Amino acid sequence: MKLLFVGDVVGRAGRQLLSRCLDRLVDRHAVDFVVVNGENAAGGFGLTEDVVREFRKLGVHVITSGNHIWDKREFAAQLDRFDDVLRPGNYPEGAPGRGLGLYETSAGIKVAVINLEGRVFMNNLDCPFRLADQYLASLPDDVRVVMVDFHAEATSEKMALAHYLDGRVSVVVGTHTHVPTADEHVLPGGTAYQTDVGMTGSRDSVIGIRKEIAVEKFVTQLPARFEVAKKDPVLCAVLVDIDESTGQARHIDRVMEVAE
Repeated sequence: MKLLFVGDVVGRAGRQLLSRCLDRLVDRHAVDFVVVNGENAAGGFGLTEDVVREFRKLGVHVITSGNHIWDKREFAAQLDRFDDVLRPGNYPEGAPGRGLGLYETSAGIKVAVINLEGRVFMNNLDCPFRLADQYLASLPDDVRVVMVDFHAEATSEKMALAHYLDGRVSVVVGTHTHVPTADEHVLPGGTAYQTDVGMTGSRDSVIGIRKEIAVEKFVTQLPARFEVAKKDPVLCAVLVDIDESTGQARHIDRVMEVAE
C-alpha cells in the first residue's frame, strides 16, 4: 500500500496549496491513505472544526498535530469528538483527545496512526518511548501497518525513537521544525524514516512566519506578534510504499510540490 504523509500545513497558503496538489499526488502515486499534520493550519496556530471539514473534503484520512494543537482553546477542548484528529498522546492523563487511532483503507487494510511529542527543548511530558510501547502492545494482531508522527525539536531524539521502534512500526516521520531533511531511508528492520518532513506553507518566510517580523524579533529581542506568510508556497511530504502483509516499508520518497 502507498501512504502519503504531508508535513505541517501552515495557514491559508498551506491549505490552498494542499487543495491544489492533493488529488494530483493521490492519482499520480496511487495513494491508499493520506495523513496530514494540521497543527498550524488555522491561521498558523492550531486547528478549527472548519479546517477539519476542509481537509476531509480533500480526502485526508487522519490529521495529526503537535504542541500547537492547544492554541485554539474551544476546538482543543472538544478533541474527543474527532476520531480523525490526533494530538500527541504523551500529555498528562485527562487532556482531551487521543494519540492513537485505528483506521481502514478503502481496500480493507487496517492502519494504526500514533502521534507523539518530543521532550528535548520542548514540554516536560510523559516518555514517548514508553508510551509507544504501550500503544503497540494494545494493537489488535491484524494491524500491521503502523505510522508514527513524532513532533519533536531535537534530531537526536527523533532518530533515537526511530531506531527504538525499527521493525515494530512501518513509518516514523518527524514534524515540528518545518524544514525537510535529506535523510529519508528505510532502517534495517524495515521502518521508513525521515527526521523532518518539512512544512506546507510559504518558503518566503521564517518557518512559515513573515520574515520581516521574525528577523525584527531576533534583532531587537522584543515581543512580536507573528503573522503567517503567504508568498511562494511549497508542499513537503513523504510517500511510503508499505508491504501490508508484514508492515515493513519497501521504500520512502521525499515529495515537494510548488504552486503552478
